[in-house]
Amino acid sequence: MTANDGAPPAPPIRLLLAEDQSMVREALAALLGLEPDLEVVAQAARGDEVLPAVRAQPVDVALLDIEMPGMTGLDAAGLLREEFPELKVVILTTFGRPGYLRRAMESGAHAFLVKDAPAAQLADAVRRVLRGERVIDPVLAAAALVDGASPLTGREQDVLRAAADGSTNAEIAGRLHLSQGTVRNYLSLAIQKTGARNRAEAVRTAEEKGWL
Repeated sequence: MTANDGAPPAPPIRLLLAEDQSMVREALAALLGLEPDLEVVAQAARGDEVLPAVRAQPVDVALLDIEMPGMTGLDAAGLLREEFPELKVVILTTFGRPGYLRRAMESGAHAFLVKDAPAAQLADAVRRVLRGERVIDPVLAAAALVDGASPLTGREQDVLRAAADGSTNAEIAGRLHLSQGTVRNYLSLAIQKTGARNRAEAVRTAEEKGWL
């Protein structure tokens, strides 16, 4: 007999799964639930439900989609880091945008994977982050190095986001409490930095790069 014979099994790793598409969330939960050492104990369909869910049901690892209503997974990760610094965060994304990777790491995420990765790879990532490792999709890591950091300042990003719905300079200025001249200057700089021809193209390029 060994020293571990008769010892109770270790408790499963408790997971929160945040994903706004119910079919995807349920499929991921089912696949992860097949792993003997993992248990999805909480789910969220919106980014602003993540923090209340963790307060109500303590978890070891939070798996967060990026694009969710209410709040992005990146913003939710930042809030989790402030209130639950020991909690491990795995960011999942459909879009392998290099800018998202950089922002995920800045928000305190411990892993960054695309959602179509095999379930076994995701389960392995969960175990590895609990061992103190960082897990990053190698293709995304290489792309992030090639693209470099976002050239946009925080204010330029704010103005581009506000322009994404076709708002006029006056509407953007009112929303962000800026003068129209300042909005024009920020938009002009953002267009130059993204290599775009107009604001719509600048928004599209920034979104594709994951800078917004």
